Amino acid sequence: MYRRLRHTPWSLILPALLLVGIGLAAVARCDELAGSNGRFFYRQIVWCEVALLFFLATALPSHRHFCRHAYTVYGGSIVLLLLVYLFPPINGAHRWIRLGPVGLQPSELAKVACVIVLARYLRDRDQLRRAPGVVGPVLLALIPALLILREPDLGTATVLFPVLLVMLFVAGTPVKSLAALVLVAVGLLPVLWTQMSLEQRSRVTALFHQAGPGETDDDEAYQLRQAKQMVALGGVWGSFWLGEAVDDPAAYRLPEAHSDFVFSVIGERFGLPGMAAVLALFAWLVAQSVAVGHRTRDPFARMLAFGVAALLAVQVVINTGMSVGLLPITGLPLPLVSYGGSGLMTQGIALGLLVNVAVRPGYDITPEPFQSFEQ
Repeated sequence: MYRRLRHTPWSLILPALLLVGIGLAAVARCDELAGSNGRFFYRQIVWCEVALLFFLATALPSHRHFCRHAYTVYGGSIVLLLLVYLFPPINGAHRWIRLGPVGLQPSELAKVACVIVLARYLRDRDQLRRAPGVVGPVLLALIPALLILREPDLGTATVLFPVLLVMLFVAGTPVKSLAALVLVAVGLLPVLWTQMSLEQRSRVTALFHQAGPGETDDDEAYQLRQAKQMVALGGVWGSFWLGEAVDDPAAYRLPEAHSDFVFSVIGERFGLPGMAAVLALFAWLVAQSVAVGHRTRDPFARMLAFGVAALLAVQVVINTGMSVGLLPITGLPLPLVSYGGSGLMTQGIALGLLVNVAVRPGYDITPEPFQSFEQ
């Protein structure tokens, strides 16, 4: 145990802690603008403490336990995704399991469960070198993605496909098979469009009809306009240093600012340096996650590290892109920064898995090193 503690990977933990700190400051700013007397801020502190417990629960035991019980974890996440329909919808969506005052969002847990089961499946699958061998991992990712889409939650569902592609590539799947998989996914986009609600479609179309200077946005683009306006109000240095740009409270009104659009709030509060710092910290965290995957000689652990790295990177790209009008609004929170108990708990689990792999770089399953990244 002492040796494990002595080799604690602070290069992973430090950027995560800094991101959580920035998130708390942003949530406090949301409370200030909304006049909610710190309601979200104090709840977020509690969620941080809960996330710490889940982090320790996944960081301390060997990752062999997660490999052994990967399919059980995956099956449990599927059951939770089905249980949401036993609870009344919130804002027209079945995304939550309510346990008194506490709500659990199973789709957040399903993302990490999917990474764990894919790492277990891909650790020793030689048939991946043939196109039919890709069917198994595709089905493992497709089942939770379809259940999440049905809630509906387009943002979370779209995360799983790029994560799957990254893990297949690292596992040694031929580029031709990956290209065929991408072509199939692109061919299915019209089918996905027909299954989307009018609100979801409007979020996509709003991206291509953004108003120019002096023009007025459609009602469907209200969130996008307000998100970009928040960044513009912060200017270069942000209101933390320069004060609020205008006195009109309506200018700072942004629905779901504490969760989906927290990156815009960071831009308003800390300006361009704050936004750049967040992106740099995420780049640091993802790079260190990839480095952990390269160092380990255990095939399951390597797939796990690359899967978590991909999960973080994809969520950051989608959230920050939609906050500045480069991607459609999907309602996907920013990892470690956005308000939310289920999200922080899941990210604590993901970070714990990374630390788990980092302190155990030796093989646990086979004495043969995993195939090199270049293969």
